[in-house]
Amino acid sequence: MHPLVVMGVSGSGKSTVGAALAQRFRVPFEDADDLHPSANIAKMSRGEPLDDSDRFPWLALVGEWLAVHESGGVMSCSALKRKYRDQIRGLAPNVRFLLLHGTPEVIAARQAARPGHFMPASLLASQFATLEPLQPDEDGIVIDVDQSVDAIVQGYVDSVRVEEHLGKD
Repeated sequence: MHPLVVMGVSGSGKSTVGAALAQRFRVPFEDADDLHPSANIAKMSRGEPLDDSDRFPWLALVGEWLAVHESGGVMSCSALKRKYRDQIRGLAPNVRFLLLHGTPEVIAARQAARPGHFMPASLLASQFATLEPLQPDEDGIVIDVDQSVDAIVQGYVDSVRVEEHLGKD
Protein backbone atom coordinates (compact mmCIF):
# COMPACT_ATOMS: atom_id res chain seq x y z
CA MET A 1 0.00 0.00 0.00
CA HIS A 2 1.17 3.51 -0.78
CA PRO A 3 1.03 6.12 1.97
CA LEU A 4 -2.33 7.90 1.85
CA VAL A 5 -3.43 11.43 2.70
CA VAL A 6 -7.13 11.78 3.46
CA MET A 7 -7.76 15.42 2.62
CA GLY A 8 -10.53 18.00 2.55
CA VAL A 9 -11.92 21.01 4.34
CA SER A 10 -12.48 21.10 8.09
CA GLY A 11 -15.47 18.94 9.00
CA SER A 12 -15.25 16.68 5.94
CA GLY A 13 -14.42 13.63 8.06
CA LYS A 14 -10.68 13.36 7.38
CA SER A 15 -9.76 12.05 10.83
CA THR A 16 -12.66 9.61 11.10
CA VAL A 17 -12.22 8.23 7.59
CA GLY A 18 -8.43 8.20 7.88
CA ALA A 19 -8.52 6.22 11.11
CA ALA A 20 -11.03 3.78 9.61
CA LEU A 21 -8.88 3.27 6.51
CA ALA A 22 -5.76 2.74 8.61
CA GLN A 23 -7.61 0.14 10.64
CA ARG A 24 -8.94 -1.53 7.49
CA PHE A 25 -5.46 -1.74 5.94
CA ARG A 26 -3.74 -2.41 9.31
CA VAL A 27 -1.30 0.47 8.91
CA PRO A 28 -0.39 3.41 11.19
CA PHE A 29 -2.58 6.51 11.31
CA GLU A 30 -1.62 10.10 12.13
CA ASP A 31 -3.78 13.20 12.27
CA ALA A 32 -1.92 16.22 10.85
CA ASP A 33 -3.85 18.40 13.32
CA ASP A 34 -1.70 16.80 16.03
CA LEU A 35 1.45 17.99 14.25
CA HIS A 36 0.49 21.69 14.28
CA PRO A 37 2.72 23.84 16.46
CA SER A 38 0.94 25.61 19.30
CA ALA A 39 1.22 28.97 17.47
CA ASN A 40 -0.85 27.60 14.58
CA ILE A 41 -3.52 26.23 16.92
CA ALA A 42 -3.70 29.54 18.77
CA LYS A 43 -4.05 31.44 15.49
CA MET A 44 -6.87 29.19 14.24
CA SER A 45 -8.59 29.33 17.65
CA ARG A 46 -8.71 33.11 17.28
CA GLY A 47 -10.50 32.65 13.96
CA GLU A 48 -7.46 33.61 11.89
CA PRO A 49 -6.66 31.46 8.87
CA LEU A 50 -3.12 30.14 8.58
CA ASP A 51 -0.90 31.58 5.88
CA ASP A 52 1.66 29.68 3.85
CA SER A 53 4.51 30.58 6.21
CA ASP A 54 2.52 28.93 9.03
CA ARG A 55 1.88 25.85 6.93
CA PHE A 56 5.35 25.26 5.48
CA PRO A 57 7.01 23.67 8.57
CA TRP A 58 3.78 21.81 9.41
CA LEU A 59 3.56 20.30 5.91
CA ALA A 60 7.23 19.29 6.18
CA LEU A 61 6.32 17.23 9.28
CA VAL A 62 3.41 15.67 7.37
CA GLY A 63 5.66 14.74 4.44
CA GLU A 64 8.36 13.37 6.74
CA TRP A 65 5.84 11.13 8.54
CA LEU A 66 4.54 9.81 5.21
CA ALA A 67 8.11 9.18 3.98
CA VAL A 68 8.83 7.12 7.09
CA HIS A 69 5.63 5.14 6.40
CA GLU A 70 6.38 4.61 2.70
CA SER A 71 5.14 1.01 2.85
CA GLY A 72 1.78 2.07 4.26
CA GLY A 73 0.36 4.72 6.51
CA VAL A 74 -2.63 7.06 6.55
CA MET A 75 -2.46 10.76 7.36
CA SER A 76 -5.46 13.05 7.68
CA CYS A 77 -4.46 16.49 6.41
CA SER A 78 -6.38 19.33 4.78
CA ALA A 79 -3.83 19.68 1.90
CA LEU A 80 -6.16 22.20 0.31
CA LYS A 81 -3.78 23.71 -2.26
CA ARG A 82 -1.86 21.99 -5.02
CA LYS A 83 1.40 23.54 -3.78
CA TYR A 84 0.81 21.97 -0.33
CA ARG A 85 0.32 18.56 -1.92
CA ASP A 86 3.43 19.16 -4.05
CA GLN A 87 5.40 19.90 -0.87
CA ILE A 88 4.17 16.65 0.68
CA ARG A 89 4.99 14.73 -2.52
CA GLY A 90 8.48 16.22 -2.47
CA LEU A 91 9.14 14.23 0.71
CA ALA A 92 6.87 11.24 0.01
CA PRO A 93 6.70 10.84 -3.80
CA ASN A 94 4.47 7.74 -3.77
CA VAL A 95 1.72 9.31 -1.67
CA ARG A 96 -1.89 9.03 -2.79
CA PHE A 97 -4.69 11.43 -1.96
CA LEU A 98 -8.32 10.82 -1.06
CA LEU A 99 -10.30 14.05 -1.31
CA LEU A 100 -13.42 13.98 0.82
CA HIS A 101 -15.83 16.20 -1.06
CA GLY A 102 -19.04 17.71 0.25
CA THR A 103 -21.23 20.73 -0.27
CA PRO A 104 -20.80 23.68 2.10
CA GLU A 105 -24.19 22.81 3.62
CA VAL A 106 -23.27 19.18 4.34
CA ILE A 107 -19.86 20.13 5.74
CA ALA A 108 -21.31 22.93 7.91
CA ALA A 109 -23.79 20.48 9.42
CA ARG A 110 -21.02 17.97 10.13
CA GLN A 111 -18.83 20.70 11.62
CA ALA A 112 -21.64 21.91 13.88
CA ALA A 113 -21.92 18.40 15.32
CA ARG A 114 -18.26 18.50 16.40
CA PRO A 115 -17.98 20.68 19.52
CA GLY A 116 -14.63 21.62 20.95
CA HIS A 117 -12.56 21.46 17.77
CA PHE A 118 -10.06 24.31 17.42
CA MET A 119 -11.22 25.21 13.88
CA PRO A 120 -14.19 27.57 14.24
CA ALA A 121 -17.05 27.23 11.76
CA SER A 122 -16.41 30.82 10.68
CA LEU A 123 -13.29 29.67 8.80
CA LEU A 124 -15.20 27.14 6.68
CA ALA A 125 -15.84 29.63 3.85
CA SER A 126 -12.12 30.43 3.66
CA GLN A 127 -11.35 26.70 3.47
CA PHE A 128 -13.73 26.21 0.54
CA ALA A 129 -12.22 29.28 -1.17
CA THR A 130 -8.72 27.83 -0.71
CA LEU A 131 -9.53 24.27 -1.83
CA GLU A 132 -7.94 23.36 -5.16
CA PRO A 133 -9.36 20.07 -6.47
CA LEU A 134 -7.05 17.21 -7.32
CA GLN A 135 -5.60 17.54 -10.81
CA PRO A 136 -5.40 14.70 -13.36
CA ASP A 137 -1.65 14.32 -12.77
CA GLU A 138 -2.14 13.85 -9.00
CA ASP A 139 -2.50 10.28 -7.73
CA GLY A 140 -5.84 10.38 -5.98
CA ILE A 141 -9.59 10.01 -6.01
CA VAL A 142 -12.58 12.02 -4.83
CA ILE A 143 -15.35 10.51 -2.71
CA ASP A 144 -18.53 12.30 -1.61
CA VAL A 145 -18.87 12.58 2.18
CA ASP A 146 -22.66 12.52 2.20
CA GLN A 147 -22.67 8.80 3.04
CA SER A 148 -21.59 6.58 5.90
CA VAL A 149 -17.95 6.19 6.93
CA ASP A 150 -18.18 2.50 6.01
CA ALA A 151 -19.38 3.41 2.50
CA ILE A 152 -16.56 5.93 2.08
CA VAL A 153 -13.97 3.38 3.22
CA GLN A 154 -15.44 0.73 0.92
CA GLY A 155 -15.40 3.20 -1.97
CA TYR A 156 -11.69 3.77 -1.46
CA VAL A 157 -10.97 0.04 -1.05
CA ASP A 158 -12.89 -0.67 -4.27
CA SER A 159 -10.90 2.00 -6.15
CA VAL A 160 -7.62 0.43 -4.98
CA ARG A 161 -8.82 -3.01 -6.12
CA VAL A 162 -9.71 -1.63 -9.57
CA GLU A 163 -6.24 -0.03 -9.87
CA GLU A 164 -4.59 -3.31 -8.83
CA HIS A 165 -6.71 -5.21 -11.35
CA LEU A 166 -5.72 -2.78 -14.09
CA GLY A 167 -2.07 -3.01 -13.08
CA LYS A 168 -1.71 0.63 -12.09
CA ASP A 169 -0.13 -0.11 -8.73
